[in-house]
Amino acid sequence: MLQANTDFLRAIGAGAAQINIILAVIVAMGLGAVIGYDREAADKPAGLRTHMLVAGAAALFVGLGTFIVQIYQQILGASPMAETVRSDPIRVFEAIITGISFLGAGTIIRHRGNERIEGITTAASLLMTAAIGATVGLRQWFLAVVLTVLVFIVLRVLGKVKASMAR
Repeated sequence: MLQANTDFLRAIGAGAAQINIILAVIVAMGLGAVIGYDREAADKPAGLRTHMLVAGAAALFVGLGTFIVQIYQQILGASPMAETVRSDPIRVFEAIITGISFLGAGTIIRHRGNERIEGITTAASLLMTAAIGATVGLRQWFLAVVLTVLVFIVLRVLGKVKASMAR
């Protein structure tokens, strides 16, 4: 029975590396939920689910970055082209930032009548959530948790301070 389960997992490509990535995505989504909760409670355009998905996607992209290089090196084997396959981890971050910038731009609204702009903090929280997801993807758990707490403080506590100053 155990051998059959092991064979099945191997057949579908499941192993320790995949389990680690799934764990990282789950942790990143949990941390993204903390930030998204604040945005949801404030009735902002990007809330709980959006922040969870952004953090999870960033962790997934970072985790998949290592697989891409390994797979191409296996495919190319001993061919002369195998040495041309290199990893540039910065490109993974560039892709994440590009995607998040697109989402963030969609949350920013400019009101022409009173020259007021809304959504910049939500866009910034999406960017920070992606960075936290990438941090989890790199297995920097402590750093990711501390950053999540800091972001929550900035959004929740400083948001209340700003509101009380506006009165």
